[in-house]
Formats: sequence, C-alpha cells, structure tokens
Amino acid sequence: MEIIRELKEIPNLSLALGFFDGLHLGHQAVIGCAVNFAQENNCSAAVVTFRHHPFCYFQDVKAPKYIWTLDEKYRLMENLGVDYVIELDFDKVKDLTAEEYMQDVLVKYFSPKAISTGFSHYFGKGKSGNVGLLTEWQKKYNYTYFATPAQMLYGVKISSTAIRNYIKEGNVDLAETLLGRKFSVRGTVQKGKRKGHKLGFPTANLFYPLEIIQPPRGVYDVNVILKNGSRHRGIANYGICPTVSSSGITTFEVHILNFDENIYGQEIKVEFNRKIRDEIKFENVDQLKLQIAIDINSLR
Repeated sequence: MEIIRELKEIPNLSLALGFFDGLHLGHQAVIGCAVNFAQENNCSAAVVTFRHHPFCYFQDVKAPKYIWTLDEKYRLMENLGVDYVIELDFDKVKDLTAEEYMQDVLVKYFSPKAISTGFSHYFGKGKSGNVGLLTEWQKKYNYTYFATPAQMLYGVKISSTAIRNYIKEGNVDLAETLLGRKFSVRGTVQKGKRKGHKLGFPTANLFYPLEIIQPPRGVYDVNVILKNGSRHRGIANYGICPTVSSSGITTFEVHILNFDENIYGQEIKVEFNRKIRDEIKFENVDQLKLQIAIDINSLR
C-alpha cells in the first residue's frame, strides 16, 4: 500500500472517503465497498483521509483521543485491501466548497470510478456537501456512489464515540465487538526498575501512546504478540503501581506467562481481552504477590 501526501494524478480509483478513526465494523463496510468495486472493475482502491482529526483545525473544538496510532490505522487499512492512502492536508481544503472539493481534488486528481462513504458523510466548507449531493453528481462526474447505512450490533449503533466510551470505562471486550478486532497498542520494550522481577513476575515495560484513548487504571487480561509473530498470554497493569511506587507516574507493564527471553528494544503488540480488576494499593508486597497469582489464575 502506498501513502500519498502530495496530490498527484492517480486516475480511475475507487475511493472511500472519511477519517476512519476506529476502523470499526462500520468503517470496514465503507472501505469494503471501495475495495470490492475495485476488484470487480479492475482498478485500485484508495482511502481519502486526513492525518489529524478535522476537529484539530477548528478553534475551541477539542479533538478526541484516537483509537489507533496513525501507523496502526494505516496497517489495518492495508490489511483490508486498500492500495493507496491519500492523506490530504485539511488546512488546504477546509475552505473549499463542496463542488470545488469534488472538481479540484477528487475529480481532477483521481477521476473516480466509484465513491463510498458512510451514511452521514459531510464535506466542503460548512459541511455543505453530503450524501445527497454525492448521489446527485454521479452522472455529472461519471462515478458510482455507495452510501453505507448505519451499522448496528445488538441494538447499538457502531461508532467511534461508543468505542472510546467503552475503552474509557474499561469495557475493552465490548469495544472489541464494535471494532471487529481487539483493542491493542504497540510499543517498544523499555528497561524499567525491575520491580516486577523482584516480585517474581517480570514485566515488559512500554510507553503507552499519548495520542491513544486510555483505559482506566487496572489489571487486564491480554495477549502479547512478539516481533516474530508468536502469541503469548499475559496480564498487564496500567496505572501508578501504588504498592511499590510513590511517583504517581502512570506506567504500562505486561507480565508474559511462561516466558523468559530478553526482548528489550523489541516492538510488541498488546491486545486487551478484558479488565480483571481495578488497581489497588495493598498493605504490603506479600498481599500484592498473592493477588497477582490470583489474577493469573483467573485468565480464561
């Protein structure tokens, strides 16, 4: 998959338009329309998106925390069969009218054979463009338009907002159902203070990405995927480790079960299965060690 950050002519594309923060089941349906059309009509599929959430460009509007890092989001798009990610500079297009955006960006550079969006997609200055215009302009600009309806699961509308709320509440298993995959983070294993090793439960210490939505402090049932692709079970603590530390600094530590290899400096992926419990300050280290053993025994 090629990432395009400077506009250039790549004609006859099947386009999916959107920010696609969560790349959840609803977003996958939109991108799937573009990919399927491309495969059936011998052309390439592209996602037209922005590097940062559009909210970042408006005064007094706070952009939400992301669900994936940018690298992870693009990695997932590639897995969906996308050939190009066209990363537009929102600051350069935010003042274009809907038709200017269509003519001077989408048609001029990509002469799209198809355009796919979600059911509530807006574009152009002041959100002047919508699914109605995209439908109306099909003959004028010679493309086929697909508007994906709202995706529902168990009576809940699938949305990035709902997923963020689930993660913030610690309901990572519910977030997984809407995402269509486990919520996860990647990070490079850092050398820590070896507190876990002294307790008999050595941990891989990671920097939790600052731009990503944060779960509540607690202990989590996780999967760990190493650079070589091997998968392992583990428990993770996201919090301040109050029993053994007084710094108040939030850390992310993962104990990998039945594992004794040196992985310092290696990037690993941590998938969240479920929250086991809140973070607790114990009266002494022995109580903490007992609880860790109970946590490990609770893994499904």
